[in-house]
Amino acid sequence: MNVPVFESEQQRLISRVHELCRLDSRLDAALMYGSFAQGTGDAHSDVEFWLFFATDLRHVDASAWCNQVAPVLHVVRNEFGAHVAFFAGLIRGEFHFATVDDIAAVARWPARGAPVHRMIVVDRHNRLRPALESLPDSAPVPQTWADIDALCGRFANWLVLAHHVRRRGELFRALDALAHVHRHLLWMARLVEEDTEHWLTPSRRAEAELTPPTIHTLVSSTAVAEDTAIRAAILHAWSCGRSWWTRLADRYGAPVPQGLFAELDRVLG
Repeated sequence: MNVPVFESEQQRLISRVHELCRLDSRLDAALMYGSFAQGTGDAHSDVEFWLFFATDLRHVDASAWCNQVAPVLHVVRNEFGAHVAFFAGLIRGEFHFATVDDIAAVARWPARGAPVHRMIVVDRHNRLRPALESLPDSAPVPQTWADIDALCGRFANWLVLAHHVRRRGELFRALDALAHVHRHLLWMARLVEEDTEHWLTPSRRAEAELTPPTIHTLVSSTAVAEDTAIRAAILHAWSCGRSWWTRLADRYGAPVPQGLFAELDRVLG
């Protein structure tokens, strides 16, 4: 049976990282996370690692380390502190360079997202395994009405911001706010449909996991940088958000903020 090219290439990069981790005596522990740790990686998946060094990171050249994996086209440190290496075929490698002292912080992650044995690359002093084993398999989903109502309230917050900056003529800023609106709508939709497997990243596989009517509604809540389109997206977002907020409140026997609902209906309508 022929192995797909994308699988062999990503796995080749992963195997090389494993090899480098075993050979690098400065490295105390390392873990793989993301799609390939979960066993769901495909042609468009990244390769993602945390590297915990027992030495001062000033003595670790992150770009040179990545270049040992495979020739890199470019390395950039992203806004979360990870070094992202671009390999041939535009495969992304995400590498967090950390120290042994950072291993304890792993135990404060919301979830591990993959089996421990698939995540651990090296763990020379058995510091990493206990931290990973202390984590739940998946991120906690809001269970109380207080938490769900707070999420819905954050949806309204971004929606009102999108409305005001559009009215001011800041269309790109309105689109930015709408992106946050959309993320909260996805969370609300997943709660309504009780499909919360991909809670941390609610857009992941949304097209496959949410019902077609919900997807159609979410599409209607997107826009290009044009005033009429943004206004229509805001109205659609409020229509579906209002409905889902109400359905969730009914499920918990809780009230919705009628004053806010009435004012949104008045101002947006």
